Amino acid sequence: MFSLFKNYIYLLFIIYTLKSCFASNLNDLKSKYTLKTSVSDIAIEINEKTSFTLNISPSPTEIIELKISCEDPLTPSDYNNNKSNCYTINGFKIAYYIKPNEKTIDIEIKGAEPGKTTLIINTNINGTNVKDAFVRISVARHKSIDTIGVVIGWIYFLAWSVSFYPQMWINFRRKSVVGLNFDFLGLNITGFLFYTFFNVCLFFSSEIKDEFNERYPRSVLPVELNDVVFAIHAVFATSIVIIQCFIFERQTQTISIYIKTFLGIVWIVFAILAIIVPTTHWFNWLTYLYCFSYVKLAITIIKYIPQAWYNYKRQSTIGWSIENILLDFTGGSLSLLQMFLLAYNYNDWLTIFKNFTKFGLGMISILFDVLFIVQHYVLYRNAIESESTGLTSGINTSTSDLASIDTIETNG
Repeated sequence: MFSLFKNYIYLLFIIYTLKSCFASNLNDLKSKYTLKTSVSDIAIEINEKTSFTLNISPSPTEIIELKISCEDPLTPSDYNNNKSNCYTINGFKIAYYIKPNEKTIDIEIKGAEPGKTTLIINTNINGTNVKDAFVRISVARHKSIDTIGVVIGWIYFLAWSVSFYPQMWINFRRKSVVGLNFDFLGLNITGFLFYTFFNVCLFFSSEIKDEFNERYPRSVLPVELNDVVFAIHAVFATSIVIIQCFIFERQTQTISIYIKTFLGIVWIVFAILAIIVPTTHWFNWLTYLYCFSYVKLAITIIKYIPQAWYNYKRQSTIGWSIENILLDFTGGSLSLLQMFLLAYNYNDWLTIFKNFTKFGLGMISILFDVLFIVQHYVLYRNAIESESTGLTSGINTSTSDLASIDTIETNG
């Protein structure tokens, strides 16, 4: 039964893909001319000049007028506008003319002020395919700030990647996972699995990429290779910790009924949606993937709450890796620093507020990190643990008391 269902899904995938390909090819055949820029992205500084080439095919048999704008002149009324509305760049003409038999034309631009814009090219010839006649242009105050941003990006990428391993080491050293909340683990593995589905499918699936380009023309794909690598690594590392929970001492710890119910509902809903997607037009695979990302965001908001409450009930952070938190705090802080640097470099402060979800989630994660740091170094710094059992006593003990106890190990 399952095999028949799987074959049915594969068949629907093939039909949908072929239909999309044929539709795209028919659209190209209907086009009299096709305009395409030699590059899709250009990064320059203020007062820096550069150029790109516009290609036209087939060779025109008539004079073709081109209009350049930083808005979207896809309707006839917009095409007749004599303003380019380009404020971050200049140095180009609003109108260009391609003579018969000319296949290319070079267009020069110059950075005017910091910002980001999309230069769009249109023509007066009806039926011309101009969907690839655009260039995304970034004008920076200083390219050196971009370099600093890249370095910061790699540092927080490494910090977040390494942050998974201190918890593994503590579990292995103690031969116990007591102190690590299982609700947190259940939420964490689900969040990272959903994050992996989103990144892998959007990065590798040509069908979903086509859906993205159709919905968001001239936009940059929001997933890069490092996002895919990080997501897969996060699932791997979290899975190792879960395996440790089956091997080492865990007392009576288990996932709470509330989290089991929540995760069960989430997985069932997504399984049902996977069946619905191939049979509808209003709900496609891209929308399905974005649902994964929304759930991941929601999990990121709530996943630390069970661990913080667990620490409070035990009056201890023993068994919970503070190194993990310090690395996560480092990565989150550098991520926000990079965001502000780029906003300054491109005078693009609105991006922070337009992408408030990312900014807000970063702040929430940092606030939880601060809470865990306070719990570990201030509130429960004197919690003790028995070496013989590796279990937390849940008692706060003064420094003088610690000196009189032989079988004490502090979590440091």
